[in-house]
Amino acid sequence: MAEVDVLDREMFSEAEAARFLHVKQGTLHYWLEGGEVRGRTYRPIIRVEPTGRRSVTWAEFVEAGLLREYRRTHRVPMAKLRAVIDLLRERYGMPYPLADKRPYVSGRELLLEAQNASGLDPDFCLVAVASDQLILTPPSQSFIERVTWDADVAVAWRPHTENDSPVRIAPTQRFGKPQVNGISTEVLWEHVEAGEDEHEVAEAFGLELGDVRWALSYELSMHSRAV
Repeated sequence: MAEVDVLDREMFSEAEAARFLHVKQGTLHYWLEGGEVRGRTYRPIIRVEPTGRRSVTWAEFVEAGLLREYRRTHRVPMAKLRAVIDLLRERYGMPYPLADKRPYVSGRELLLEAQNASGLDPDFCLVAVASDQLILTPPSQSFIERVTWDADVAVAWRPHTENDSPVRIAPTQRFGKPQVNGISTEVLWEHVEAGEDEHEVAEAFGLELGDVRWALSYELSMHSRAV
């Protein structure tokens, strides 16, 4: 299957995607489907129109990853960010422009134009002007570094904030479950929880000890949030 088709592949339930992204399911649902707040109806942010689906495609998951970066530090004015995304959709002719690398690399001028047209506050911008150059702001820079790109298409996402982590979520490996070099982090966790030594687990699965420890660190963070 062509990589571009992977973007449209249904990967997760809403609940599962929210857990991987570390956001509330209600928040993710609002991003995907829009909703009514105080008697006013709001359009979706990620989807063009509400679909009623409770599943999440790979492209939707990746774009939600960008919104997550902003939600970590800002209460983003979503109506204005929605306007930015709408303009990018129109210019690039694709439903999920933020799951494409071009806006962050060769399309920064268009991002700036979209920001200005929407009246997006400088604190929430995707790009900024510094020394007469367009640079990515920290949230968008953090996001693009967490994505693995094949040409312009997002093909994997690093759930860990740490740059050195080998844990990846990819639509073509382990059905989108978090993994290290093709080995599910959950499987590695289960082996260690059953009493196996980390060194033994690494040898059994053909991994480096550090890979196993990164996987365990990721699973520990997931289990801690579930408590």
